[in-house]
Amino acid sequence: MLEEGTKAPLFTLQDRNGSDVSLESFRGGYVLVYFYPRDNTPGCTAEACSIRDNMPDFGSLGLSVIGISPDKAESHRRFGEKYGLSFTLLSDPEHKAMEAYGAYGEKMMYGKKTMGVIRSSFLIDPEGTIVKVWKKVNTKTHGDDVKKAFLEITSR
Repeated sequence: MLEEGTKAPLFTLQDRNGSDVSLESFRGGYVLVYFYPRDNTPGCTAEACSIRDNMPDFGSLGLSVIGISPDKAESHRRFGEKYGLSFTLLSDPEHKAMEAYGAYGEKMMYGKKTMGVIRSSFLIDPEGTIVKVWKKVNTKTHGDDVKKAFLEITSR
């Protein structure tokens, strides 16, 4: 998994409308890139809603959000509509961005080793450098955790 101080790998993936979205298009502002396993599952929904609930603050602070999972665009569209998610959701079915960030690989699930998405988040500064990494995410408080870290980083 990538560490703080590393340049964020660039990617271009499709959003919920099937349009290509590039990380490069967010250059010049702060962006949170978070990787999650699947739309409409309890943990992923809790995480997305925690972020959604902080979007007014994120917007006023100049922080954009990108959520990435292996799900297809149609799944993201339904997920976003169902929970009022205004931020960008991208599809990475081949795990290319996930692998570049170290967010896909071997993990433990229910006591068994399996391959899959490793829930993690990366705060990227306007120059494209990773300034904060969450290797373990509390899905219920992640939005608040991001806001707190963002305010600490930008007040330095």
